[in-house]
Amino acid sequence: MRKINNKKRIYPHTLSVGKNKNLQKRTLDFNLQKNQFKNTKSVGVYLDNAAATATDPEVLKAMLPYFGDVFGNPSALHQDGRVAKNALFEARKKVAKILNADAGEIIFCGSGTESDNLAILGVSRFYKNKGNHLISTNIEHHAVLNSLERLQKKENFSVTLAPVKKNGIISAEEILKNINKGTILISVMHANNEIGTIQPIKEISEIIKKWKKDNMRSVNDPPFFHTDACQAAGYLDLDVKKLGVDLMTLNGSKIYGPKGVGVLYIRRGVQMEPIIFGGGQERNLRSGTENLAGVVGFAKALEMVQKNKNKENARLEKLQKYFFQQVLNTIPSVVINGDLKNRLPGNVNVSILGIEGEAMLLYLDERGISASTGSACDSSRLEPSHVILALGQSYEYAHGSLRFSMGKHTTKMEIDYTVKALKEVVEKLRKISPLGFGGKNNSKVNKKAFVSGGLPHWERKNK
Repeated sequence: MRKINNKKRIYPHTLSVGKNKNLQKRTLDFNLQKNQFKNTKSVGVYLDNAAATATDPEVLKAMLPYFGDVFGNPSALHQDGRVAKNALFEARKKVAKILNADAGEIIFCGSGTESDNLAILGVSRFYKNKGNHLISTNIEHHAVLNSLERLQKKENFSVTLAPVKKNGIISAEEILKNINKGTILISVMHANNEIGTIQPIKEISEIIKKWKKDNMRSVNDPPFFHTDACQAAGYLDLDVKKLGVDLMTLNGSKIYGPKGVGVLYIRRGVQMEPIIFGGGQERNLRSGTENLAGVVGFAKALEMVQKNKNKENARLEKLQKYFFQQVLNTIPSVVINGDLKNRLPGNVNVSILGIEGEAMLLYLDERGISASTGSACDSSRLEPSHVILALGQSYEYAHGSLRFSMGKHTTKMEIDYTVKALKEVVEKLRKISPLGFGGKNNSKVNKKAFVSGGLPHWERKNK
């Protein structure tokens, strides 16, 4: 385990770009040296890989030429533009091969959120003359949920959020019973970002295809099937033909690639309206000069994680099992959130009763441990996790939830250190906590602990 101190916090695996002098020179002004990190905290244990992963040195190496020598606009007709365009095409082909898709079905965009937005807003608006009903689940990422909410509130679409079971997995039958003749889009995430549960995507796609056949719909008629696979990309098969999806969202920041780049797979025959307008790049669906370095980095990162996923999954599964056992054996009143079997191998999500998750995070951070209470995209909210609530748990469980997401640099020694630190933090906080061990009855939770003035947010909403 990397040594903890209170002066510096460095993640050494992110620092090296190789010994090649030319490559080091090509870092331009990135200066990936230790002295750049003088003002940061301490060498620590990073267990928030579901929020963001460190860019792999090999990925950075692949990206560096596109910050310097290869700088042309891929839309330009001159040689510099053609060189850039060829690099863009090669990256597109590489991603398409991994997804078992055609290169023309791959659209590059600015993030997983933008990809989700384009899929949901774009398809819904294009096919609104065919229907206005949309289906998703109640544990989706807010990039999906907020897009659906926008369509429902501002554009008169009807939205059904199918409930997951207590283990955090949606049943295909639950999706099927909500499909009607006005349904144009169904969106179900491949794997959940908070609790790691893997959804039955192939089974759902087969049910949708059967419904289409029974209702005299062709493959190019709605409803279409979208999956957000951002969390799944490093662990699960992404073959779009085997999965049977029409649209798939991916991004770079979860696979040891660059931030600021995402992908939307759009099966040929599916139409949509753009949500960004301009020069008509990306088949006129995502205007704007392409982020060539990011695209090349994404393709390299996806190639690497898919190639290594079986070996890495086996390693993480052992660590995950050990992590759960140590937490349950060391700390009383802990509940595991989500199914244990159908789960991403790097995910450990637990509710520790009687304590606020945010308080635990702050104390863990002081000890050099990075974790989260749920989605990093929602870290500024005071609301409890909608995912934990969707499992049928109370606000106490949701407020006391912690997510530890392991990655390829995680070691058993780091887990031992984390569990030891967590035990100390829990014991300290429980002594001063205003929360009781109330079980599933919300009335047993001291609501004054959550907001000033004693008016909790779930009651404040109704005022």
